[in-house]
Amino acid sequence: MRIFGLGVPIALMGIANLPFGLYGAAVLITVPQLLAANHVPQPLIASITAAAMIPTFCGFLLAPILDVGFSRRSYALLFGTLTALAAWLGLTNIDSPAMLAVCLILGFLFANMFYNALGGWLGDLVPPGDEGMLGATFTMGNVVGFGIGAILFINLLRAIPAPWGPVAVAAAIALPLLLLAAVPASVAERRSAHESFATLARDLRQLLRSKIVLRTLLLFCLPASSFALTNSLGGLGGDFGASERFVALIAGLAVTGAAVLAILAVPPLVKRIAPLLLYLAIGSVGALFTLSLLLLPRVPGVFALALIGQNVFQAAAFVVENTIIFGTIGEENPLAATQFGFLAAATAFPITYMQAIDGQGYRLGGLAGGLITDAGLSLLACAVLLPLVLYWLRRDRPLALAPHPAAVVV
Repeated sequence: MRIFGLGVPIALMGIANLPFGLYGAAVLITVPQLLAANHVPQPLIASITAAAMIPTFCGFLLAPILDVGFSRRSYALLFGTLTALAAWLGLTNIDSPAMLAVCLILGFLFANMFYNALGGWLGDLVPPGDEGMLGATFTMGNVVGFGIGAILFINLLRAIPAPWGPVAVAAAIALPLLLLAAVPASVAERRSAHESFATLARDLRQLLRSKIVLRTLLLFCLPASSFALTNSLGGLGGDFGASERFVALIAGLAVTGAAVLAILAVPPLVKRIAPLLLYLAIGSVGALFTLSLLLLPRVPGVFALALIGQNVFQAAAFVVENTIIFGTIGEENPLAATQFGFLAAATAFPITYMQAIDGQGYRLGGLAGGLITDAGLSLLACAVLLPLVLYWLRRDRPLALAPHPAAVVV
């Protein structure tokens, strides 16, 4: 494993993404549990969490701010702190769905800005050839943070009386920001605000004229490998007879362990299999796994299997996506955060809209309706993309089959 300036390994750099995963657990596991305990209907829960995730695919519009004036480390610290404060405010308004939704949306906006600042910062530092390792550990920070939050937050809120429970959750989200002090600063040129936004417009025009970028955006924007059920299952433990404590335990230890194994397994595969094909393979096999759950009884053990499986497949897809994105940035890129945010937004888009669509599937057909909706649309997207991917591979074989992820996008 290569070491960066100040003796910082790639693993530590990626793990600095913990606050993003912690906030995700608060929104997608803890909040649905609290709302379900308050007898809020599942479609409304799904709608609230879907609305909360809107900034994950449109927040890139503010990403140029991160390339102006202050260092990306400073922006990461600022927006990481604001993320923790938004989590506290949301949890204190759990009895007011409208106010809760506003707080969660703002929180995910702050979390997305933290994510983009950190991603642009690290992508600017990573040497060529190490993007796969950084992509894996960056995903690991997200997944491990999610798992820790899934276990920790519901227990903190049940054990610590209000108003200190939400304060404890916010403190847990903010604490990993101390890791940022160990990561070296970027040496990329800082631009003025006018120059940054003008360059963004020019670069976006160039990106949208690139056939390979358009292919990548199509790949990411369709729900081929979104696995949005990971964001719904936290509130469906009751459908399987699973208690809150059991849901928290499975969403934490078991899911985190399984997802970490998936993350460690993907980088070697990226070096041997065209990332486009690997992405579709993950989506197709994962969708078939989702459909297989229809044949199993609704007991806590099957809930554990469902939650673990969905997170394993989603984590593997995240690694492929992050590896591709990091490979596009390059060293000393003055718009690194903007570029990272633009491409990351495309990966978040299907997770967001599938969250709402899965909720409607649940409304119409219960648990089976939700599973069929999610898996069916994923298989349909893979079926639409497969002939296109095969055509791209035949027409542009040396570029599309290159093992280095950057060859897929740039």
